[in-house]
Amino acid sequence: MKIVFIEYPKCSTCKKAKKWLEKNNLEFEDRNIVEDTPTEKELTEWIERSGLDIKKWFNTSGLKYKELNLKDKLLNMSDKEKIDLLASNGMLIKRPVLVSDNGVLIGFKEDKWNSLK
Repeated sequence: MKIVFIEYPKCSTCKKAKKWLEKNNLEFEDRNIVEDTPTEKELTEWIERSGLDIKKWFNTSGLKYKELNLKDKLLNMSDKEKIDLLASNGMLIKRPVLVSDNGVLIGFKEDKWNSLK
């Protein structure tokens, strides 16, 4: 099974998730969300595969989110505009993102990640 782990290395949740992957002996491709921000095409596919609302993909506790006042702005944006915005800055994306053959997960909840093994 191919796993892509998209993280921000300084993020404590990402560090926990990475340890979990290693502890469970899962091989993964490690990708920095800022240096290699997911593209509009990738995000479109992953959001669809995750089954989650696009709003859930935003890092609502991040400085950039607050700086851009997105809480109010997202209400009037189309899905395409939201995806373009996410693709424009990796710090806007909730992390970590785990992409595998079995699905796409955002954030780290061990019980959900266990379903990938």
